[in-house]
Amino acid sequence: MTTATTTKTALTVSETTLTYLDGTGRLTALNQVNLHVTGGTIAAITGPSGSGKSSLLAVVSTLIRPDSGRITLQTPDDTVDLATLTRREAAALRRSSIGIVFQQPNLIPALTAVEQLVAMSHLGQHLFTSPTRRRETYTKAMELLDAVGLADQHAKRPAQLSGGQRQRVNIARALMNEPSLLVIDEPTSALDTERGAAIIDLILTVARAQNAATLLVTHDRTHLHQMNSVYRMTDGTLTLST
Repeated sequence: MTTATTTKTALTVSETTLTYLDGTGRLTALNQVNLHVTGGTIAAITGPSGSGKSSLLAVVSTLIRPDSGRITLQTPDDTVDLATLTRREAAALRRSSIGIVFQQPNLIPALTAVEQLVAMSHLGQHLFTSPTRRRETYTKAMELLDAVGLADQHAKRPAQLSGGQRQRVNIARALMNEPSLLVIDEPTSALDTERGAAIIDLILTVARAQNAATLLVTHDRTHLHQMNSVYRMTDGTLTLST
């Protein structure tokens, strides 16, 4: 009798190296990096500025192709080596499977909170979607705004929202396409302690609820005890903290 196996979501970074041209030589941003994060868990990345944290997020998000190594995203439907994708394939995968929360929300000034999410859902799709599809998208956007505590602020534009509210819209937007991989860069850097703690709690809740493998870059060490694993980046080298 054969026992069926269930493929789980996971991100695996194996022996990944990234270098940049620096004058006549090359600067090593990532040096043989190894990392593993399963769905529903959060790996925090700490380290000084310029140590390679943002470079790691960039290669994992398919925004930059590494010089060598494998970056495998495993989902119940497929397993993809992110390091081998073409630009078009990478862009399509970001739309369907990768949620990115930038340090600054980068919301579109003219759009309301709910419109920010709806616009994300329509990226790469035909402009003229059916009325049924538009209603479904709007309903999902409102559900996500409700999940981050902003349903009553759905009609407000970014200038009418606080910094913490804008970051919550940013997180909800990243979840619009139900990503398997969630990549978050310094989400609390512009927030006070109370709002920062609320954002971390929100990230913990949604990452687990969405079963997303999550990478979180942070300088704030007060939240590290809440993470499933903590790594430190130093001069391009990543080590697991104990």
